[in-house]
Amino acid sequence: MRLAGPLRAVAVLLLVGLTWVFASSILGGDSNSVVKHFFSGTNEEPTAEPKPRRYTCGLSAPCPQKHLAFRVVSGAANVIGPKICLEDKILVSSLNHNVGRGLNVALVNGVSGELLDTKSFDMWEGDVTDLLKYLLPLHEGTLVFVASFDDPATKLNDEARRLFEELGSTAVKELTFRDSWVFVGAKGIENKSPFEQRMKNSKNSNKYEGWPESLEMDGCIPLRSPSEG
Repeated sequence: MRLAGPLRAVAVLLLVGLTWVFASSILGGDSNSVVKHFFSGTNEEPTAEPKPRRYTCGLSAPCPQKHLAFRVVSGAANVIGPKICLEDKILVSSLNHNVGRGLNVALVNGVSGELLDTKSFDMWEGDVTDLLKYLLPLHEGTLVFVASFDDPATKLNDEARRLFEELGSTAVKELTFRDSWVFVGAKGIENKSPFEQRMKNSKNSNKYEGWPESLEMDGCIPLRSPSEG
């Protein structure tokens, strides 16, 4: 009969399969996975390693209660603009169309964490008086986020540097042409800010032609109590 050949082939395959399953169980293997492999003809994909969890603004760990999570990134050369993130909200970025050459500043209410204003100040061709008028009337407790882009220092005068020192900066007095700088300070701060980085413009160590590498800084800032605000 014509079916004898196909039936014999099926019987042989079943016998081989059952023998495989039996041998696997004797040797301690997983018979279910063996059967699955036998009938599907595919191998199971290895399980991917879990990615490290990222928290607010990309931090590697969550901030304590009553703290603001932030990340400040300076510009890269004169090509990629800076970025300021606070509580997963992008306050300053090229996508927001609110970055400019020089100093990019975001003002935040130190009690509520609410964004008050953002502005950039051209420190190459601009007027430093605009920066002074912006910083002088700040209210006590106002948080000041700063990210440099291209050149943050050429137009800075002694008065502007003093104002940043009063906000907690220690690096601003040495800030020079095309340095990279990120800083978070506050009006009325009693001590120097722990949130500051500066990368000096040096042809011997610059990452880009004429500019140092971009800086990236993150952390957790405690909110002020209403009685302090």
